Amino acid sequence: MDKKVYSTDGKELRTISLDDKVFGLPINEDVIYYAINNELANKRVGTACTKGRAEVHGSNAKPYKQKGTGNARRGDKKSPITVGGGTIFGPKPRDFSYAIPKKAKRLAIKSILSLQAQSDRLTVVEDFTVESGKTKDLVKILSNFAKDERTVIILKDNDAKIKQAGRNIPNLSFLSYNRLRAHDLFYGRKVILLEGAAKNLSDFYAEDKEAK
Repeated sequence: MDKKVYSTDGKELRTISLDDKVFGLPINEDVIYYAINNELANKRVGTACTKGRAEVHGSNAKPYKQKGTGNARRGDKKSPITVGGGTIFGPKPRDFSYAIPKKAKRLAIKSILSLQAQSDRLTVVEDFTVESGKTKDLVKILSNFAKDERTVIILKDNDAKIKQAGRNIPNLSFLSYNRLRAHDLFYGRKVILLEGAAKNLSDFYAEDKEAK
């Protein structure tokens, strides 16, 4: 697949050939669904906690005797049917995380990259950084490619300066080529792929690498 490479000013520079094994695959919607659900589950904190009947504070004594009052039978004040009583089958702290096969995760990422490339949401831009680390400098560059929409920038390395410049920009996230997140990548309305990251992706997700 051939894609045009743009400068930071939004001008066409040249054409780059993207690996069809990464950017030209058929879209596998099932594996994308499983990968996104897996990421969301792994992010859950799971700290919700309620007290059961044995854990709430209160007396074990019955409020009145069993028979002779004409009222319904009652247990102690910790009964779940009373105000302040225990909770029936309430949530307890738990771990929601689980693992999916690495091959499935890699296939999901490649399917999303292919989806974004084939839907023209993916734009290849020459390698750049923001030496000043200022937000306004990065906003000026992004204005040539995205207009107030959820944007993802795929970096070729861990560029601290560009991340510093973009941390105050809403709806903007940064992903390194070797640590892509299916959720952010799938829901990005505009994906800006640095030219160096495009080459790294082809090597990182190559089939021969998976076979090793």
